[in-house]
Order: sequence, then structure tokens, then C-alpha cells
Amino acid sequence: MRFLQLFAPLALILPAACGESRSGAVLAYYETYDPRSLDPALSTDVPTGEMATLVYDGLTQFDANGNLLPGLSDRWTAERDGRRYVFHLRPGVKFHDGRPFRAEDVRQSFLRVLSPATRGGRAWPLFPIAGAQAFAGGTAPEVAGIDVLGDTAVAFELVEPLAVFPRFLAMPVASIVPTPAPPDLAEHPVGTGPWRLVAWLHDDYLLFAKHPAYWGTAPAADTLSVRIIPEPLTQAAEFEAGRLSVVEIPFSETRKWEAEHPEWLQRKPALRITYVALNNRRGPLRDPRVRQAINHAVNVPEILRTIWGSRGIRARGAIPPTLPGGDTTRAAYDYDPTAAKRLLAAAGYPNGLALRLWRTGTNVALGRVCQAIQADLEKVGIRVEIVVRDASSQREAARKGVADMAILDWWADYPDGDNFLYPLFHSASFGPGGNYAFYSDPVTDSLILTARRTLDDATRTAQYREIDERVFRAAPWLYLWFPVDLWAKHPSVEGWEIPVIFTGQRWTGAQRAP
Repeated sequence: MRFLQLFAPLALILPAACGESRSGAVLAYYETYDPRSLDPALSTDVPTGEMATLVYDGLTQFDANGNLLPGLSDRWTAERDGRRYVFHLRPGVKFHDGRPFRAEDVRQSFLRVLSPATRGGRAWPLFPIAGAQAFAGGTAPEVAGIDVLGDTAVAFELVEPLAVFPRFLAMPVASIVPTPAPPDLAEHPVGTGPWRLVAWLHDDYLLFAKHPAYWGTAPAADTLSVRIIPEPLTQAAEFEAGRLSVVEIPFSETRKWEAEHPEWLQRKPALRITYVALNNRRGPLRDPRVRQAINHAVNVPEILRTIWGSRGIRARGAIPPTLPGGDTTRAAYDYDPTAAKRLLAAAGYPNGLALRLWRTGTNVALGRVCQAIQADLEKVGIRVEIVVRDASSQREAARKGVADMAILDWWADYPDGDNFLYPLFHSASFGPGGNYAFYSDPVTDSLILTARRTLDDATRTAQYREIDERVFRAAPWLYLWFPVDLWAKHPSVEGWEIPVIFTGQRWTGAQRAP
């Protein structure tokens, strides 16, 4: 019965996705794998986060360019130097099932995420709230830092000042659900967002209808279908056949699409970085001169051009250039094998050394990048063995500190320079926290914590730039590039742009042209 109920709507939308519907009626997107759940408390992956963003709202939200916007809170204030935040709630909002949105829904939604009974989620965006970690650990009966102020506002007392806290509340896990939450929320979500789930055939498609009573601007299209298409070449074929509204162009296909369909393409620098973590606690890599030598020995611009199709901006730090604090004018590590050999000799390795570089076996393009790095390092006497493992084993080796070098990428959870500093370089983030280089510097730690407490945007941006410069000169990584996303948009689709953050595209302005 469930299959028949789901199959009929899909049969109706597929002709529309090919262009047979009235203007603006239907849009078609895709995911590479089935969402884990549509319960925001269990949002741990991109497909789940993207789909949750369609159905639910948070107190704040991001737009396609990563700007922080009001959500269910129409305004907020920081008090006590950023230790307390008061979020004033938007009036007149209703959930998809008609229930009114209330301040208590915020408290209950956060308690539900933090509850020890909730297994498998990522509750860390709420941990800055006083008492949140104790409640999540089962050692406290309540979260003392959440204060419901009647029906119009909610206040949060934090453990310590945190300037980026409002950005944390735009993440899917902080989405608001009704109280009590439906027991089958994972399959039948109820939110306040612009889209309602109509059907979900696992590993095949999801179908959404616009929520006409949405508190914001309701979607311009009537329907959004999201198909599950794992293979990039199949995604491209479906797009060219008119059955997808947009498609991401694989790096290997860049030249082909630039030559054949340049008018369909959109480019945008991504909020992520590709790099090689150099384990600062292992053998020769303890010496910053060795790490600096590695940066001088690898011809990053050539690899970027020949293997990555020039779809990247050379990294001169860890903060993406589109974020405040990023710096594209900083002096890079020039390709200079002579300087590399000189640094190695000064560090006590005139005859070179041996290292192991870990990579995943599934990413062919990054495999070629590793081979190019291996060849360049060989020229200065650094003998590299490439270790190929599945993605989870490679990342686990990096987290445990048993890898000399590991080629990785880091995707922004929230669009702020802090997300490229605290998890990647603070000593509290060793291993699973994101600091796979095990970089440790008390001055850097102190500067990062100062920036996190700084509410003034201009001052905090200057602090980010100072921290990024300091870390860059210590060379905890082999710095590669910030990827540039390349997508094709069907000529009939208007009002869609590449999101820099995966929760930044809610498909409300997109529609098929007349």
C-alpha cells in the first residue's frame, strides 16, 4: 500500500521535471544517497541536513552565500559580553499540522536533542549552553541555561562568551519541532519550514510540496522532487535528459562542460579546504623546518592546474577567502626545491627522510594528487609511501595520530572563520575534534579563545587573520587549495544559486521559467 501511495505522485512529477508542467510548478534535485533520517536531532550527514532544512526552521538560518539571517527568531541580542543571548520569537508561526509555534517548543526541541535517550546525533552546537553537556551525559535533570520568557522569547545562558553562538542555531540539529514531537518524526517530519514531505520511497526519491502558509516567502514552485542518484555520470546524464534542474559537475568533467555548455554553468568558491595534515607529533614532522620544506617542495599551482582542472584557489591559510579573515594576498610557500633542501639540511636531514601518506581508495582525483605530491617530494629526498585505505580507516588513522601525513578536506559546518580555526588548530580539538595535525601552540590557543569571545565583527576578523597567519607560518599542513564548486543549471530554471553552506539553499526562490 505504501509503495502505491508513493508511486503515484512520482509518476505525476516525472513528466513535469522533463518540462511538461506549467511554469514554475516542479523542480528536481538529487542526493547521492538516502538521508539517514528526517529527524533533525539525528542530522549528521549532508543529505539529512539538506532535507531537514527544507522542512524545518531554526531560530536563525543561512542564505546561499552563508549570511546569517533571522529564522523563527526575528531578532536577538547579546548580553553580558556574549555570555547570554535573548532570541525574540516570530509571532503567528504554525507547524505543518496547524499547531502554533511556542517558546516552549524551542526548549523542548533542544532538550530532545540533548537527551541521553537520543542516540547517534551531533548535539555539540548546543553544548555551549550552561548545563547542556551535563544533561546530555545524564548527570543533570535539566538544562539550567535555557530560560523561556513567556511566549515571546527564549534566553540562553552560556558556559562562556561565544560570538558565533547564533550561527550554531542555524544548523539542522537546532531545528524546532512541535511539542510533543510525533513518534514517527524520522519518517513523517512536521516542521514550520517552506516545504512539506509528501512521499519518501527509500533509496529512490523524496517528494515535497510547498507549504502555502509558510511564515516567510512561500516557494515559487509547487513541488520539489529529490531523487537518489549515487553515480556522478548518471546524475549528469539525467540532467542532460531534462530530468534534473541542476547538477554538480565532477572535476574530471570540467573541461567537457566548459566546452559544451558554458552558458549553463555557475561557479562559486566553496567553504572547504583540501590539505595534507602533517602529524606535528611524529618523527621528523615535529620540526617546523621539515614541514616548511614539504610546502616548498610541492608544486601546488601545477597540481591544481593539471589534476584539479584549475577549480580551486591556492590556500595561503586555512580560512576560505570568501569568509572574513581569509587572506589571498598573504605570501605563499613558493615552489622552491632548493629552499626545501636547505631547510631539510638545517633540520638534520641532508640525505632526506621517509614518510607515509594516507589516502582513500575511492577518490581517484585525490589519488592522482597524492602521486604528484610523492613525485615532487622525491626530488628533494623525501621518500613517500602512499597508503591506500577505505575512507573510514584513513580518517581513523589520522584521528588516532598514527598517520605521518593524510590528505583530507574540511567542510564548513557554519560559515565563520572560527570553524576553520578552533576545530582544526586548537589543542582541545586533537584527533576526533578535527585537529588531525596535532598542532599545539599555547599562543594560538589563547588567540583563538579571545576571538571566540569578541563580539565586534571587525575586531574578530582582524584576530582571525592574525591567527591564520601565525599557524600558516608554522606549516602544520601541506596547504593545497580551496575548491571552487561548479554546477550546471537547466536553462528553464530561475532563482537558484550554488549554496556555500549545505543548509543555505532552501529552493524557495527557484522556479521553472515561462
